[in-house]
Amino acid sequence: MRLTDFKALTFDCYGTLIDWETGMVEALRPLTGKLAKPLSRNAVLEAHARHESEQQAQTPGKLYRELLAIVYRRLAEEWRVSVDWSECVAYGRSVRDWPAFPDSSGALRYLKEHYKLVILSNVDNESFSFSNQKLGVAFDAIYTAEDIGSYKPSPGNFQYMLKQLWAIGVKPDEVLHTAESLFHDHQPANQMGLASCWIYRRHKDEGFGATMNPGAMPHYDFRFTSLAELAKTHQDELRS
Repeated sequence: MRLTDFKALTFDCYGTLIDWETGMVEALRPLTGKLAKPLSRNAVLEAHARHESEQQAQTPGKLYRELLAIVYRRLAEEWRVSVDWSECVAYGRSVRDWPAFPDSSGALRYLKEHYKLVILSNVDNESFSFSNQKLGVAFDAIYTAEDIGSYKPSPGNFQYMLKQLWAIGVKPDEVLHTAESLFHDHQPANQMGLASCWIYRRHKDEGFGATMNPGAMPHYDFRFTSLAELAKTHQDELRS
């Protein structure tokens, strides 16, 4: 199997193209700064992952920015910190400030010359519009949790994406799903029979950070530690 075998790259955004962990940690400082005993970065991210995943399952139709506000409140309650709802809402709106990984924009511009580029993300459309500006590329299609009414890893999100891709001339065997999260993306991609590429952004860190532990390790067809490495491998394939 080669990267050049595919017609479309379908991307998770947050954690893959956008550095959501840095964005989260920075935006949570008004809360974590009140803690009597500081928590490690990974402890903060793991608590966030647990509450986010639970809330997404509980309220699958809620907009991501509104869901994050509830996550902030749940974290405050768990850590026994008093917060105003306005702080919670501000955190939900912080997605617009989360930075792109340094290699994302350049790699995407290169890949755009060779593939259809598609977003499948657990986000609302307004929040993604700010991230899209940072990524600096026009995606061929954008499918969000707001559009679908559920959050990954629900198989319904992937079913929706594949149905829409078929309508624009992309078959399932022409899709390479490209993502960091084993829990949100690679497990359901396996269930749908999709080829997948793991962008292992956390390769220098321990644990799963802002995503849940997937349990059994899912299969993936390619593994890179950055999007730039994927783009370079594609270039090498074309030369060979």
